[in-house]
Amino acid sequence: MRVGIMGGTFDPLHIGHMMAAETARESYALEEVWFMPSHIPPHKHEAGASGEERLAMVEGAVRNHAAFGILDLEIARGGVSYTYETITLLQKEYPEHEFFFIVGADMVQYLPKWHGIEELVRRLTFIGVGRPGTPLDLAALPGFIAEKVLLADMPLVDISSTMLRARAAEGKSIRYMVPDAVYDYVQRSGLYGTQPRSAD
Repeated sequence: MRVGIMGGTFDPLHIGHMMAAETARESYALEEVWFMPSHIPPHKHEAGASGEERLAMVEGAVRNHAAFGILDLEIARGGVSYTYETITLLQKEYPEHEFFFIVGADMVQYLPKWHGIEELVRRLTFIGVGRPGTPLDLAALPGFIAEKVLLADMPLVDISSTMLRARAAEGKSIRYMVPDAVYDYVQRSGLYGTQPRSAD
């Protein structure tokens, strides 16, 4: 089975994440895409929402897509999340699966600095999805990495989790920028400084 892994803080998950996953799935005939919220990614500060809150938002968002699933591996394990360690565990559990790791264009350029990248590119293929303002320049990568990166173009959506948290904290709407289930969760829970609302 060809499985894409979509890692990230998802704080919150937004439509750009969903579009990137669907673009990768469609472009490279992935049978499933598993969303994997990280505990503490090594390149970011600790997330604003808890691991459990981020898992709940992702679960709600992917529930109605037959090919989308969720992995709580990194949240459950705790500590700093390194992709190499996670993929090693997944390949032991699912030896018959072929894994693809879906990343944004900004992460493609950062791949040479990833922990265990030499072994990681022997274990999987990366799918770099185009994002606004970040060109995908494979020529800038070492050859052993570039040959394990596939490219996929998606419609440009200039939305970030950082921007959404700021909008919510300012009392501005994030509706239609996040999946409905995520919007409802944020509204009910009062995440990011929103005023909690009871379910209708």
